[in-house]
Amino acid sequence: MTSSTVKAPARSAYWAGVRDGTPFILMAVPFATVFGVVATDAGLTIAQAMGFSVLVIAGAAQFAAVQMMMENAGIAFVLLAALAVNLRMAMYSASLVPYLGPAPLWKRALVAYLNFDQTYITSITRYEGRPEMSVAERVAYFFGVATPITPLWIIMTLVGILAGSAIPEAWALDFIVPIMFLAMVSPMLKSPAHVAAAAVSVVVALALSGLPSGTGLLIAAGAAMVTGAVMETWIEGRQA
Repeated sequence: MTSSTVKAPARSAYWAGVRDGTPFILMAVPFATVFGVVATDAGLTIAQAMGFSVLVIAGAAQFAAVQMMMENAGIAFVLLAALAVNLRMAMYSASLVPYLGPAPLWKRALVAYLNFDQTYITSITRYEGRPEMSVAERVAYFFGVATPITPLWIIMTLVGILAGSAIPEAWALDFIVPIMFLAMVSPMLKSPAHVAAAAVSVVVALALSGLPSGTGLLIAAGAAMVTGAVMETWIEGRQA
């Protein structure tokens, strides 16, 4: 078997990832633009705001941290807020290990850098639906999903920074945040356990919305995981 024959499936998987990741730019573009505007309003310089987007690439955590900065919170509280919001990435990483664990270290490091909501949810759905994929195909697909999103996230952050107050408040671009998460989560609701976990997370997150930034979300995530596990166990018990 020639090397070109071996690489062909991975190449095909990469372009499938590009195709599946492209629709997310419709939401990522205004999301990143809004972050650029908010970061400017918070007093960050161009270098600081761009460094934030390039190094972190986590919209929700970036917004949480900037919001804390605007409230003149101490650096410890800013970091804690960002960490609380981003702790879900640890769960994402753990669930990717069975699929990407055997990949070379440098590829896993790049996956960790590009592991955000859109790449994770799109990729894990693909992996679960196609268990026959090789590790090389899975890695290629993951990178493919990230390809159309990541550069535009960085570029549109700069656009938001430069545009600043020129964007009218009437545009209300922040509506894109909940729509983005709904678009990502909806395809994942494939079983009663998924639906129950989602319902519990919504109720708990709303009930605890008054807690410090990220704390209510973290508790809601824990409650959702417990609910999903209990529901799965109950269903399996009934089937047995």
